[in-house]
Amino acid sequence: MSSLEEHLSAIVSRRAEDDPAVDAAFLRIADAFEDYEDALYEAYGEVTPLDLYDDDSDENDDESDDDDSDDVDELDEPDDLFDEDVKA
Repeated sequence: MSSLEEHLSAIVSRRAEDDPAVDAAFLRIADAFEDYEDALYEAYGEVTPLDLYDDDSDENDDESDDDDSDDVDELDEPDDLFDEDVKA
């Protein structure tokens, strides 16, 4: 929790768009999350429903998003789906 509080404090006192204090606090949250996730899995075999993304994966995601954009066109309208499920 302290890393979240430090991140909020860094954001509130931000001096520039790319303030190194905000970046450092961001990385501390990521590190704390990974430590928590590892400890949770080791102790209980459980994980959180959260994922961490780094800058490299964001660049790769942009390229794959183009492939996924066509999938939306294939979906039915929500009303059409509902009408098929409910028959009077």
